[in-house]
Order: sequence, then structure tokens, then C-alpha cells
Amino acid sequence: MTIGGSNAAQQLAAIAPWATPAPAITPAERLARIERARALTEASSAQALLVHTGDSLRYFTGIPWGASERMVALLLPVTGRPRILCPAFERGTLEADLTIAADLLLWEEDEDPTALVRDALPAGATLAVDPLLPFAWGQKLAAHGLTLTDGAPAIDGCRRIKSPAELALLQQAKDMTLAVHAAAARILRPGILASEVVRFIDDAHRAIGGGGSTFCIVQFGRATAFPHGLPGDRALNEGELVLIDTGCRVEGYHSDITRTYAFGAVDDDIRAIWDIEHAAQAAAFAAAAPGVPAQAVDAAARAVLVREGLGPDYRLPGLPHRTGHGIGLSIHEPAYLVRGDTTPLQPGMCFSNEPMIVVPDRFGIRLEDHFHVTDTGAQWFTQPQPSIDRPFG
Repeated sequence: MTIGGSNAAQQLAAIAPWATPAPAITPAERLARIERARALTEASSAQALLVHTGDSLRYFTGIPWGASERMVALLLPVTGRPRILCPAFERGTLEADLTIAADLLLWEEDEDPTALVRDALPAGATLAVDPLLPFAWGQKLAAHGLTLTDGAPAIDGCRRIKSPAELALLQQAKDMTLAVHAAAARILRPGILASEVVRFIDDAHRAIGGGGSTFCIVQFGRATAFPHGLPGDRALNEGELVLIDTGCRVEGYHSDITRTYAFGAVDDDIRAIWDIEHAAQAAAFAAAAPGVPAQAVDAAARAVLVREGLGPDYRLPGLPHRTGHGIGLSIHEPAYLVRGDTTPLQPGMCFSNEPMIVVPDRFGIRLEDHFHVTDTGAQWFTQPQPSIDRPFG
């Protein structure tokens, strides 16, 4: 794939909507998730699970709403029909988005929705609560006489392992973003502003069917030394590094891919660090297998850096953050590839692999691709970058 030589108009004209979209999650799969959540909730000695608005609510019910100050939640008893708490004036929208059979617990603006939770459960019941539920609501639930316990084992216990349907949606999102990355590389020229590239990537994600970028970081030269960039707009010069980190969503499932490459000739020490980064990413991938603790993948990447005189730990020059994060309906979700996370890897878990190397105030190199754990090891969603001069295979 070439770097430069084209422009935004030409590249956008060449992008068509994705020809083979992955199927959406079926109601049957959502019901299987609910049954799994019931079993995990019961195993925690709770009588019900309360799932807050956001990605977890979407996972179980198909409702794609973001959180607000109004309570919208799934109340899932270990037996009996699921119940959805929602403001009464939102009923029509709720029924249009809901993909499972559920009873509605509707509340008016002058009512306390936590009282509906209390009234739907036995007195003094133990309620497993989504860890993302606002603290103030948790206080009200406790004041109603409910015993609260952590709902993360039930929620994460379901979401952590991706089904074949989820893997297909993730694959499509990542394939789409990689194609957008390649198109973005072709529009680069001396003097192009980072903001121009950001706008192009958003337009390209829309053209390909990703609904626009969920985020986009475009950094040139010294700005690459800051993991999430610097404020302001910068122009690209010959002989600088380009770092682009972006993603989209397909049916809610995320991509998140980073490429770092040379625009023209760069110094030999930059090339040497790029090679170390490439080796660290490969070592992390090689360490991933069923039963391996998540922290061991992080350790494998850091061991490469230490052998090359970088680090150790989070010291710079070196790796200032974790090696990777889980990904699915949330762009960052458990488990995490970081020291202290002893979660054993299991088939179906999905992770970013991005052991960025930062040389303070000079440059940074992040190569980010994603993999999922298989029965025997790991499998890439997208193939890693071949070289500093070839961002794509």
C-alpha cells in the first residue's frame, strides 16, 4: 500500500458500503445471555441483577441508549420475566428498541424509580448491581432495605466471552477500519493538517458503513510521543512519523486500530525503536493462550523492551501503559493485559495488543491490532503492520 499520491476526494469516491455485512445479534442469542446471567447471579447468592443503561443493557436487551440522569435499567430476577425500568414518556421508543420479551416498570418524572425496584423484589432481597450504576442510586436502593452485591461477575462473566456472531461483527468493524487506515495513508502530503485527516477518516468510516469514527487520533512528529496526542492542529512535514489511531462500530461492536509509519526518511534510531515495538507486539500475541493469566501477556511484551534496555516497568523510554484491553460492545472492557489482572484467558476473549514505546518529547510508536483467544492459542483479527515504511500488507 502506498503512502501519499492521492487525495480525499479520490479516496472517498473509491469507498463503497461494506458488501458482506455480518448478521445482527438474534433475539435467541440475547435470551441465552439472559439465562447465563441468571445462573451467574444465582451463584452469587443474589435474587436479581440490575443492569444499568449503556453497553451492558444493549448486550442483554438490544436497547442502544446511553446513560443519563434518568434511570433506565434491566431488572433480571433469577426466575420470572425480565423487567425494564424506564421513564413513562419514553415507552414508545423503548418498545421500538427492545428485542426481548420483558415487563415494563414505567415511572413518571416525579417518582422514584428505585422504589419500583424495591417493590419488584422480596423484602430484604440481595441485589447484584451493575458496577457502572451511579453511586447515588445505589444509596437509595440500600435505603430501601435491599442488600447490594457486585454484579460484575454476572455481567462480565457473560460479556467477556464472545460468541461466533460477536466475533463476526468485531471482524467486520476491524476490517472496515483497516481499509479506512489504508485510504488515509494515501491522502497524506507535506503540509496536510491533522484535522484534515481526522475529517477524512470520519467521512470514510461513514462511506464504508461504520457510521463515522467513534474516535480518531492523528499525530505527526513530536506529538506521537504523547499516547493520546497533544491539543492543537499540526501540519505534516517530510521525515516525520505519522501515528493514526481510530475505530468505528458495527451493531455496537468496536474496532480500534493504530498504525505508526514513516512519512519520508526518518532517523535510524526511530527505525530501531519501531522494530522493538513490532517484536513486543509479536511476543504478546505469542504468549496468549487458554489458561494463561492476562498479566502474562503484558509481561511478555515488557520482557522484549527490557532486553533492549528500555523500561523497566513504566519508566521511559519504554511502555507507559498496559499492553492491551478487552474489547467488544465497549471499547475498553475486562479483562486487561496488565500486571495484577490474573484472569485466565479463555477461548472467545478479545483483546487489543498495543505495547506502545515512548521516547519522551521526541516520538512514540504504537502498533495496535486485536486478537481473540482460540482453543489452542490466539488469532489476529487484522494482520500486524509489516514495516515502518509499509503500514499495510
